[in-house]
Amino acid sequence: MNPITAVVIGAGGRGHVYANYALNYPQDLKIVGIAEPNEQRRETMRKEHNVPAENCFSSYEELFARPKFADAAFICTQDKMHIIPSLKAMELGYHLLLEKPVSPSAKECFELAEAAKKYDRHVLVCHVLRYTALFKKIKALLDGGAIGDIVSMLHCENVGHIHQSHSFVRGNWRNTEESSPMILAKCCHDMDLLYWLIGSRCKSISSFGELTYFKESNAPEGAPERCLDGCPHSDTCPYYAPHVYINGPYSWMCDAACSSVCSNPTPEQVIEILKTSPYGRCVFHCDNDVVDHQVANLSFENGTTVTFSMCAFTEQIDRTLKIMGTKGELRANDDTIEIRDFITGSRTFYHPKALESGHGGGDTGIMLDFVRLLRGETTSTSLTDISVSAESHALAFAAEASRLSGKTVDMDAWRASL
Repeated sequence: MNPITAVVIGAGGRGHVYANYALNYPQDLKIVGIAEPNEQRRETMRKEHNVPAENCFSSYEELFARPKFADAAFICTQDKMHIIPSLKAMELGYHLLLEKPVSPSAKECFELAEAAKKYDRHVLVCHVLRYTALFKKIKALLDGGAIGDIVSMLHCENVGHIHQSHSFVRGNWRNTEESSPMILAKCCHDMDLLYWLIGSRCKSISSFGELTYFKESNAPEGAPERCLDGCPHSDTCPYYAPHVYINGPYSWMCDAACSSVCSNPTPEQVIEILKTSPYGRCVFHCDNDVVDHQVANLSFENGTTVTFSMCAFTEQIDRTLKIMGTKGELRANDDTIEIRDFITGSRTFYHPKALESGHGGGDTGIMLDFVRLLRGETTSTSLTDISVSAESHALAFAAEASRLSGKTVDMDAWRASL
């Protein structure tokens, strides 16, 4: 069987992740076109996938000026740049693999879902956590009645203090106007998981959150605008840029910090890049405005209640949850699931083994399902339609509306307002 063919719109980090499935599974996927304004990124992907030069473009407008020449388009641009290329691609006949979030506009999310129906296109939003070994096992246990009916859930997203400083203070998702609110940019995965695991629409939601720490008023005395401008706190600040991007346990983030300048930089090159890069700024002197902690309480139509918490100030980057049912309790963290049975008093532990890929195997899992979907083969229970993704995105939009207004949001009224 011939591989599915795809064009990649946006050859950044996520674009490479999805495209690289073709390198590991060439029988399933072949990259045949690229649109990327950064010449180095475009050329790197072109060489990796042996894409003809005439199929490589500096913009999606140029690529879509050509007649359709692939089965699918991977839309991996920044958040606010999703909707226009997505609509154009569907109009031309492409199916879509769409990086999350769909759009920072709730209206656009539902418009895209309607367009998918109009053009009869498959649109798979990259909610990759559905495809991790951990959450697939949790879903199977819940559907199998391991704890009876779900009554309530506690779900925590532990962002990680360095991840927060990298992506949401210094990085691309730091500013709501330029990208999305934190609960959409970071937590739309979690809203999707809640909707999927509970299997019911949300009835009402209230939310609170603040930007508490990463702001000008908390800058230590004498802290300059940039870390390398002689910061007197370099030995005691966990966010001192050279320590983060060269020597620390999160030095893998250096790829993102330096990718627009060079690949595989030496420590000396990293230092030079940090002198001018956004990632070299003091975390207390950035133009960030997204929250660094937020909570939400959700009531679902089937009676389930949820308490959700997102917080920057954790060491681990993971999710922890407790699901309370009529016959038992499920607790889970990064690699362990525990079932506590009310009837027998037993405790059963599961340790799902992840595939060797990003997001606990989720990146590979979603690509496999996308290929199966386009081939008309049987897909996994993780597969979701764009209309479902729009509905789970609605939870994030409504939570942000509640946070800003200080009022509980009735979901039916909110949907009607669109």
